Amino acid sequence: MRRRKADRTMRDAPYELTDKEAEIRAATSYVPRKSSRNGAVIFSIAVFAMTGAVVLGVALVATGGIGLAAIVAALLTALLVLSSTHIALSWEKVVVLRFGKLARVVGPGLYLTIPLIEHGTIRVDQRTIATPFYAEKTLTADLVPVTVDAVLFWVVWDAEKACTEVEDYYAAVSFLAQTAMREAVGRSTVVEVALRRDQLDIEIKEDIEKEAANWGVDIISVKVRDIRIPDELQEAMSLEAQADREKNARMSVASVESDLAEMLAEAARIYGDPDAALKLRTMLMQYDTVKKSKSAVVTVPSSFSDGFADAADKAGADGLGRAPSDAVRGGRQ
Repeated sequence: MRRRKADRTMRDAPYELTDKEAEIRAATSYVPRKSSRNGAVIFSIAVFAMTGAVVLGVALVATGGIGLAAIVAALLTALLVLSSTHIALSWEKVVVLRFGKLARVVGPGLYLTIPLIEHGTIRVDQRTIATPFYAEKTLTADLVPVTVDAVLFWVVWDAEKACTEVEDYYAAVSFLAQTAMREAVGRSTVVEVALRRDQLDIEIKEDIEKEAANWGVDIISVKVRDIRIPDELQEAMSLEAQADREKNARMSVASVESDLAEMLAEAARIYGDPDAALKLRTMLMQYDTVKKSKSAVVTVPSSFSDGFADAADKAGADGLGRAPSDAVRGGRQ
């Protein structure tokens, strides 16, 4: 059961493997899943059966019976008709060769070939194909190994070139995508690779298009899915980013404090009291503190607090039998 699951993983998504050989298997063994061809198969079986039935019916009418010769003739005729009658699905193009030379490109729909002379070599799927690919431990311009995972969306627009100009266009496009990714990553630093994914997509797409255009392949887009960098570098980059954010925050606070000081100085000038600016700033700081801590500040008028001070001085003078100033000096001694 485990082996069967591993085989299925290899067939469906070999690009998920993390070893070096997975890149080669991804290019050479990964083929997009095809749609069902049951209808075309049933049509071929029906053609074979009907041709054989017609030949046997003719033999029965002509000879009055069905012998071994009639059966052999029916089988051969049915095979000839079957080899010359084909169906291409709505999204397929078929390249037909005649004596090994390119004859024509047919499809979709019903098409005929000359038995033993013509044959269809390859069925080209002209739908948009999504090919996942990745480059493991690719060095950036600052010599940092990164692993980049991406998806290539492409389509075959010229079936003739895809068949005659390149041996296996699936593998060729996949290898080309991996090479283009390594080149694009090698031209950028690790910060540029991490922060400029859109630019990396464009660079990879342009590099692939230069070669793939000669194969009858049109590159629609490239999308980078994941960029993995070493854990040690991730921690260092995180600390650097935090330091930059803290620096920017302190600079913003200092700028705001400068602007606020100018406004408070202007308010103090209007009040006619040079010390009013500092008092206003103190009140603002108290307000911020109360707002953050959700506490309360009790403000006591200065005259009320002066009455408490006078009462305290009087009580001290009565108890010690000397002036408050003397009591203070005595306490200091």
